[in-house]
Amino acid sequence: DRTVFLEILARGIDRFNWLCHAYCLMGNHYHLLIETLDPTLSRGMRHLNGVYTQAFNRRHQRVGHLFQGRYKAILIDVDSHLAEISRYLHLNPVRVKKFSNQEIGFKKKLLSNYPWSSYPGYISLRKRQAFVTYEVVLSVVGGKDDARGRRGYREFVLAGIAKDMNITYWKDVRGQVVVGSDDFVSWILEKVSK
Repeated sequence: DRTVFLEILARGIDRFNWLCHAYCLMGNHYHLLIETLDPTLSRGMRHLNGVYTQAFNRRHQRVGHLFQGRYKAILIDVDSHLAEISRYLHLNPVRVKKFSNQEIGFKKKLLSNYPWSSYPGYISLRKRQAFVTYEVVLSVVGGKDDARGRRGYREFVLAGIAKDMNITYWKDVRGQVVVGSDDFVSWILEKVSK
């Protein structure tokens, strides 16, 4: 099912002119870090959720809704929050499990081997997927898409394990739709109010 979801996502990225900077599929939800080059988010999400639901229902001989409610979209200031949001997203497999502090080595191994996340492709060229745009997040973290940049991103994400796993990076979301610097938020609110 998750493989089918990723195939539909990859086709949707091409169809709706998106850039996918990161993703993480969980047991009961998923996270996407998407940049829309055209105003196609609503149509693209309807397509992704609808086509996947149809495929899932056919495969499992069921009918009805698969996802509860509408997707939640938040505008992100690339300069101030992109790296932090990508780390938050990639730490989801560790965050949902209950681990003791002694199990940090297990957490690191889980992250690098979790097959339903873009994180393995960030740290290993062999695990890359063509539909993920790795270089944007890597450049924001301060590196390039090279061995040093991948190592830097790995260290950045793993440093998040040491933080309190209950921390939410969403505390800075304003109006439930935008996260970023004060200037970015003001600029967005000005655009929306026109």
